[in-house]
Amino acid sequence: MKDLKDKVAVITGAGSGIGRALSIELAHHGVRLALSDVDADGLAETALQISRIGAQVRPDPLDVRDRVACFAYAETVAEHFDAVNLVVNNAGITFLGEIESMNFTDLERVMDIDYWGVVNGTKAFLPHLIASGEGHIVNMSSVSGFMAGAGLSAYNSAKFAVRGFTEALRIEMLMNKRPVGVTCVQPGGVKTRLVSNGLADGYDQAAAAHFFGKYLSPTTPEKAAKRIVSGIRWNKPRMLIGIDAWSLDLALRLTGTRYQRLYAIGGRYVMPKIASTGER
Repeated sequence: MKDLKDKVAVITGAGSGIGRALSIELAHHGVRLALSDVDADGLAETALQISRIGAQVRPDPLDVRDRVACFAYAETVAEHFDAVNLVVNNAGITFLGEIESMNFTDLERVMDIDYWGVVNGTKAFLPHLIASGEGHIVNMSSVSGFMAGAGLSAYNSAKFAVRGFTEALRIEMLMNKRPVGVTCVQPGGVKTRLVSNGLADGYDQAAAAHFFGKYLSPTTPEKAAKRIVSGIRWNKPRMLIGIDAWSLDLALRLTGTRYQRLYAIGGRYVMPKIASTGER
């Protein structure tokens, strides 16, 4: 899909962060956009910015956990635009909390949005992507989808699962000769509200957001969006976003499972800084 002009793209989680930046980037390429989010105000702001560019945009509220709503949304979008060429399953949340003390409700919420939301979006739109004759699906994983971390077990679980699901989907599309490209995106730290808008148990969310934003988020949403569009145009199977993502991937290849002990040593210094009694 090297020529994006007049293609129809669906983006979930478009109300802020990478979702908004990607929507704007695609609008500059002449893409027609179907955007969704649970954040009505954020979604309206994204749609306003898109309309100022002059691109066609349809904003709709959508909770990606609701499977019935996702399938109904897919039919509505396909009918409205007469085709669907690109789907970006971007909606997601974080949870900071250790396994020993976390409750099942928080784990299930993260899995429902970050993993099942991707599955719901993929299953709902895949027939339309195939029917388009030139489709592409992008699923958002993370560096947390190939490297685990303290306090991130729920997020790790979802993002590891997204990577496995997406790679299996790509294999099936190739094996069955379907006209659908598949890309798994794994960003490192991106300057978004993902942490501040997430959930936390035993951690000071404001301190965590400050720490991650200041020390662990070298990439802007706009830069991430440009990289993702490049990955779509060249049908990349996997996209690492940010120098930190590339560095962590290399470190993991070199250290193997030894990274877990190294992480634990570093974690003894870092995690207390974002604990509920930590200082910013």
